[in-house]
Amino acid sequence: MFTTAVTTKDNPADLINVALEELVRAGCELPGFSTLDRMATAIRTETNTALYAMVAARIDLAGKARLARLLWLDPTSRRSDFDRLKTPAKAATLGKFKLRLAHLQELDGPTEQWLDGIPATKIAHFAGEARVTDVGDMRDIGEAKRWRLLASLIHECRTAARDEVATMFCKRMAVIHKKGKERLEQLREAHRAESERLLDVFGDVLADARQATALAEGVAATAEPAAVVAERAGRLLLKTLADAGGIEQLSAAHEAVSAHHGNNYLPLLEKFYKSHRSALFTLLDTLDLEPTSADHSVIDAVEFLRAIRGRTGEYVPAKVTVGRGEDAVTVAIDIDFVTEAWRKILVVKDRPGRLVRRHLEVCVFSCLASELRSGDIAVVGADSYANLHAQLMSWDECAPLAEQFCGQAGIPSDPEELTAHYRAALADVAAVVDAGFPHNTDLSFKDGRPVLRRRTGARAALALEDAIHQRLPERGLLDILARTAHLLGWTRHFGPASGSDPKIRDAMARYVLTVFANGTLLGPAQVARHMREQVSAHELSIAANKHTTCAKIHAASTDVINEFAKLDVAGVWGDGRVVAADGTQVDTWENNILAESHIRYGGYGGIAYRHISDTYIALFSHFIPCGVWEAVYIIERLLRSDSDVQPDTIHADTQGQSLPVFGLAALLSFDLLPRIHNWADLNFYRPAADVGFEHIDTLFGDHVIDWGLIETHWPDLLRTAISISQGRLSSVTLLRRLGNNSRKNRLYRASRELGRVVRTITLLRFLADAQLREQITAITNKAEAFHGFSAWLRFGGETIGRNDPDYQ
Repeated sequence: MFTTAVTTKDNPADLINVALEELVRAGCELPGFSTLDRMATAIRTETNTALYAMVAARIDLAGKARLARLLWLDPTSRRSDFDRLKTPAKAATLGKFKLRLAHLQELDGPTEQWLDGIPATKIAHFAGEARVTDVGDMRDIGEAKRWRLLASLIHECRTAARDEVATMFCKRMAVIHKKGKERLEQLREAHRAESERLLDVFGDVLADARQATALAEGVAATAEPAAVVAERAGRLLLKTLADAGGIEQLSAAHEAVSAHHGNNYLPLLEKFYKSHRSALFTLLDTLDLEPTSADHSVIDAVEFLRAIRGRTGEYVPAKVTVGRGEDAVTVAIDIDFVTEAWRKILVVKDRPGRLVRRHLEVCVFSCLASELRSGDIAVVGADSYANLHAQLMSWDECAPLAEQFCGQAGIPSDPEELTAHYRAALADVAAVVDAGFPHNTDLSFKDGRPVLRRRTGARAALALEDAIHQRLPERGLLDILARTAHLLGWTRHFGPASGSDPKIRDAMARYVLTVFANGTLLGPAQVARHMREQVSAHELSIAANKHTTCAKIHAASTDVINEFAKLDVAGVWGDGRVVAADGTQVDTWENNILAESHIRYGGYGGIAYRHISDTYIALFSHFIPCGVWEAVYIIERLLRSDSDVQPDTIHADTQGQSLPVFGLAALLSFDLLPRIHNWADLNFYRPAADVGFEHIDTLFGDHVIDWGLIETHWPDLLRTAISISQGRLSSVTLLRRLGNNSRKNRLYRASRELGRVVRTITLLRFLADAQLREQITAITNKAEAFHGFSAWLRFGGETIGRNDPDYQ
């Protein structure tokens, strides 16, 4: 049992747990813990030693020399390449983007061959151990293990660097487009006065024409010839144009104003693209890109850019030949994939078969960024930007699981039965809401729009809160941490990456102080200062950097959540089946890849995205960028939960929902019930075009569900949902791709259609059930209250003073 488990797991505690499960299943007598511990340690050591030797044998002398150079200390900076290897990506400025590209190129090497056949979990564990080891300790490790740890770290860092480079590229292209839009607005503002002057001139021209024709009407009895009227009008018009600056000057002014009269800012991007050109072409040399659909148009355009990289002329032919003689290859580009706005500036009428080179380059790089975000183009060897379809389970793997999976979700597995199920559910809910409308005093229609009357809350809750505050005794935060650590033993999850026991004095106290220092943002130096030399800042930093990771903190939190759920007070607030997901902006240092300006909150940093149980405890917390739609992260942590609290109902605000999220949540047995601010502006969908309702028919308009689309792509939806539930695919990765309205992604169209069904049902429930609306408001207010509690806990500062995303 140990021999099988040790191939995928490395932590001794995990190995012992596997052994205990197998012994219980077999009905065997359980040996003493020390016996299991010795057996796990011996087999783990034997297996890992064999892996070290195998990897070391695969690395040639040049590879070992390269790995050894990582541990050389620079005498000036006192830093090694090993330290720089572990440095996370910084802010996505152009300079940092170029440095990260160079970093990725330096990481290139045959680590795939060195680590071939070793499970990804083992590689990740060894890389994690290397990450928390400093250069001095790494030198003291045995040679075979050292090569293994360094090879694993390089492999993981290269994967992460590919994702970082792709993310920085997308952000740089977004900046270029943002600057183009801002420049267009500046030009419009600069030409506003000139536009008004030209309009005044046009008004004078109209006045002259009116005057000339009025004179002709006054002498109508004499039948003035038309030529005379035209001559008089011409003299007046020419005089007006001359007084306004002359025809040439007015023509030039008109051309300048009309050039930026529309909303097409694309011609202005070239100016901001120039400084990026070399870095963007370096990106093409560094990343291996692959299409994930049958449409290769953008990939072919990228190959065309590679072919014309050395061209400097203003125009390029749509077909070029690369190489000479037998090696000559003809590369062509078809711009059918571009929008009409791009086509207008790419094609020149008097130069058939030729394209404007600079605009073409900006266009292709813009489309590449869009395709990377939507998942239509993947980065080979990446994680977040990997090929989504390659991560899915095959249908042969999914078929045996389909019946049980659908049974848990309460839906049929057959496509026709599924659409019939949802069609009936939508029709039934709509009929109930329609029948109850006369008695629904909260819902009304004003000018054809639905309106919900706002209910006032009970003020007795405020008095109860005040009474509770008066009776609660004062507790010290450090005392609470120390007491829970003693009672629950959550500090047992902390320790060296190797899995061995911590060799530090009074480990529990050290870990409690470490959590206090980092959780309050006081930091090791401030805590050590107030501890009166009982502990040093260095000792606290070692405990934080080498003995704790995100996974270990999550395991410790799980212990606290499970014990809290057993308390009587937790049952007073709720049963743990309901959770609210919400984010709040937290300030960070600017020089990291996650930090951005937030439009809603107005600050600079990231979003602390939390899942708060109805029992007032945080089940999960995740730090995400400001620029992403929060709904992308709403499901993943619930699926990977290790605690005894397993919610099945999710509440959120407007940011916590989207059509694909509604569809995926339903498939994964979650009831998503968000508080949508602009619910009255959303579309309600009929179950069929010929279905009408007596009272609420205005809600639906002409929108009808395309049941054929859902039925056709049901196998794809089911395969995706099962892959997520089995941990083969991250829901974050999927929803990030499905949030970009990819025109090529059939999975997006199908999940969007299913989401329309589920969202319409949810909105109808929301309108009809006052108790449900009160529940949604109550639980989302709990999440807001927890944000305030978290901010109060961070009394050491308002800014997270680290640029490492893992620390954040």
